[in-house]
Amino acid sequence: MSAYRTILVGTDGSKTSFRAVDRAAQLAAATGATLLLASAYNPMPEKERLSAADRLGDLAYKVQGSTPAEDALRAARERAVAAGAKDIEEVAREGDAVDVISGIARDREADLVVVGNRGLNSLAGRILGSVPANLSHRSPCDVLIVHTTDGKR
Repeated sequence: MSAYRTILVGTDGSKTSFRAVDRAAQLAAATGATLLLASAYNPMPEKERLSAADRLGDLAYKVQGSTPAEDALRAARERAVAAGAKDIEEVAREGDAVDVISGIARDREADLVVVGNRGLNSLAGRILGSVPANLSHRSPCDVLIVHTTDGKR
C-alpha cells in the first residue's frame, strides 16, 4: 500500500505549472494514487467582461463554452494521462490559489500537494509571499515543491 493515496496538484495553465502536473502524474502512476488536478480562478468583473465581450464576442470570457480554469484542467488531464496517471479528477474553485489548494487538500484528505517553485525567488514573492511558500505553511499534508523554472531571470 502506498503512502500517497491522493495527490493534489495545482495548475494555472502555464508551462511551469504543467511541469508540476507532469511530476505529480508520474508519482500517481507509480503509486496508484488518485490524482486531483486543481485550478483556482477569479471571475472577470462584470464591467471588464462586458467591455471585453464588446471587443471579442463571447471569446473574452468563455472559449467554446469553457472557462480558462476548465481549459487549464483539460490540458493538465491530457498531460497526466500521457505521464501514466489512471485515476484523475478535476476541481476548479473560485478564490486565491493558496486558499483553494489548501482547502481542497483538506476537503479531499490529500496526502501530498505538488506545486511548482515559480515565484519563490521573486521580489513580489519575498514581499507578499508566494504560492509554494504559503502552501508549505498552510497545507494539511506533505508538500512537494517541484523545480519548474530554469533559474534565469
